[in-house]
Amino acid sequence: MAFCSNCGSEAQGRFCAKCGAPVAGAAGSAGAGAPGMGSAPGSAMPPPPAPPPQYASQPVGAQSAGLEENMVCALCYALGLLTGILFLVLEPYNRSRLVRFHAWQSIFVWAALAVIGIGISMFGHIPFIGWLVLLALPLLGLGSFILWLLLMYKAYNRERWVLPVIGPLAEKQAG
Repeated sequence: MAFCSNCGSEAQGRFCAKCGAPVAGAAGSAGAGAPGMGSAPGSAMPPPPAPPPQYASQPVGAQSAGLEENMVCALCYALGLLTGILFLVLEPYNRSRLVRFHAWQSIFVWAALAVIGIGISMFGHIPFIGWLVLLALPLLGLGSFILWLLLMYKAYNRERWVLPVIGPLAEKQAG
């Protein structure tokens, strides 16, 4: 009785029925050569069995990478510009129109918040207006945090929350 040197299961013939590996000590094998080297010319060798299911090709898409589409949409907002750009570039995700929309909206929102923050902080050097900046910057930070949480929540729940001004630009880019 021959056993497969690859998986250890009992093998009958020249190939293991479980993993498809050639069996070294199988009856009818002619020696240490490769399978089929010792067979007579003109004799037909049976093809090796099909590979096990775990090695079968998987469909390309969000499922093969292990992330659901709603999770990817929420992650587009996680690190702002960085994850927005990342999911526009990553191959299985950039095919989804919804993922592209959320990625573009994330990029535009965080770019707009950065410009607003820089604009407000420039007024901090003007006398008497600097006190308003001390109040406005923490409010901008709190508003940005709340907006960030809402965008991630809506994206995770598969809701297409289109922000004013920025949302239509993101829809155009997502095409």
